Amino acid sequence: MLKKGDMYVDFELVDTNLNKVKLSNEIGEKIVLVFYPGAFTSVCEKELCSFRDIIAKFNNLNAKVFGISVDTPFSNKAFAEKNRLNFTLLSDFGGKVSEKYGGVHKNFIDIENYTVSKRAVYIIDESGKIIYDWVSDDPGKEPPYEEIEKILTR
Repeated sequence: MLKKGDMYVDFELVDTNLNKVKLSNEIGEKIVLVFYPGAFTSVCEKELCSFRDIIAKFNNLNAKVFGISVDTPFSNKAFAEKNRLNFTLLSDFGGKVSEKYGGVHKNFIDIENYTVSKRAVYIIDESGKIIYDWVSDDPGKEPPYEEIEKILTR
């Protein structure tokens, strides 16, 4: 699992329009990676809508937000449209990127072989260094939004 002070680990995932997004192509501005367990779940919806509502602050700080889950791009697209999300959602189908960053919940909600991303937030600076990490083993816990905003304003 990656921590504050580590360099980012590159990945390439598919967005809601089936376009490939490679993290290394985004380095040069601050990046906020928001890992969430699943689209259309109550806490994830509240979390991503909270990021949507403060996205203007992130844009003013030259930060780009990516939501990442193990959901399919099709599910993520419907989720983004329903909630009018104004940032890119990426599909980590299989959970390989999630495992490298914040980790995964295996056999989630006691369903065999159902693996989801742990709720986690990483902020990567312009050089590719992780300057903030927050990971929760409790899928019902939301990230500390004010703390994240404070890191982005430094």
